[in-house]
Amino acid sequence: MKTLVGIIAITIILSCSSQKSIVQSETNKSEVKEVNQKASASFVVSEKNVKSSLEYLASDELEGRNTGSKGIEKAAVFIENYFKKHNVKPYFKTYRDSFNLKDIVGYNVVGYVEGNDPKLKNEFVILGAHYDHIGYGKAVNGDSIANGANDDASGTVAVLKWAKYFSKTKSNKRSVLFTLFSAEEMGLKGSSHLAKRLKKQNLNLYTMINFEMIGVPRAQDEIMSYISGYERSNMGEKLNEYGGKEVVGFFSKAKEFQLFKRSDNYPFYQAFKIPAHAISTFDFTNFDYYHHVDDEADKMDFKHMTNFINLMIPALEGMINAPTQDIKMNDE
Repeated sequence: MKTLVGIIAITIILSCSSQKSIVQSETNKSEVKEVNQKASASFVVSEKNVKSSLEYLASDELEGRNTGSKGIEKAAVFIENYFKKHNVKPYFKTYRDSFNLKDIVGYNVVGYVEGNDPKLKNEFVILGAHYDHIGYGKAVNGDSIANGANDDASGTVAVLKWAKYFSKTKSNKRSVLFTLFSAEEMGLKGSSHLAKRLKKQNLNLYTMINFEMIGVPRAQDEIMSYISGYERSNMGEKLNEYGGKEVVGFFSKAKEFQLFKRSDNYPFYQAFKIPAHAISTFDFTNFDYYHHVDDEADKMDFKHMTNFINLMIPALEGMINAPTQDIKMNDE
């Protein structure tokens, strides 16, 4: 009888211990989510600032931001100055990650906000977009500058605003690289160069998200944005869980159009074999000016852009601050 009582007592103790561990785990997740929500609520990206940044990047002064041009040099300086102003440090000796394409010198611009957790800061998350475009296109009404407002000044502006957010709030446990790529329009050359460089340096990369063409909204009955390669990992569902709102969804034609392989996320997936995706609000039905000279700032929906940028903050923060690496590749 004593033996039986002892077994029951031990079972109760182990059960209580297990339940306590589960409760503590759930409490930790709840606390992280609460901290994330408080930080994001105290910082709101304004439509005015989004509009101002995009209008410059998509202005005629930058001549379509073709890699190797005077215009893209101005765009790079704008990005560097934005990083400096908001205390986003360079990851390398300078902000520029330079590479050669025959007789052209291209450069990615890379900002860095170190994580605040002693252990998790050794893990990295990359948020990226390409800041180059095609330069000039077929003239329409005397205008031949392909300004690339949606493609991809919109994604570039989003990454800049998030860099400012994390630099100001210091709320990121993992370290974050804010990467603006050039030569995307030449075949993902900039992102391929950076992915290989970081892999060679053994960067401990957890996840990577590239933001591509977020300047126009989808139809009202569609989820606000979609993630390429949705089925390759659980990133989409986890981002929605972290953010407490369904902001990222599935696009049925993404696989047909091979969108996973057509954006700057793909070189990081190839190099690191980690969850690396692109997020977009352009679904081939809601914008008629892809690689067109009428891809202008006045075609952008700044209210939508600003709303998307703000809604993504708690989702990104949840991913960056999760105590464990919850986002994983699915079996392919």
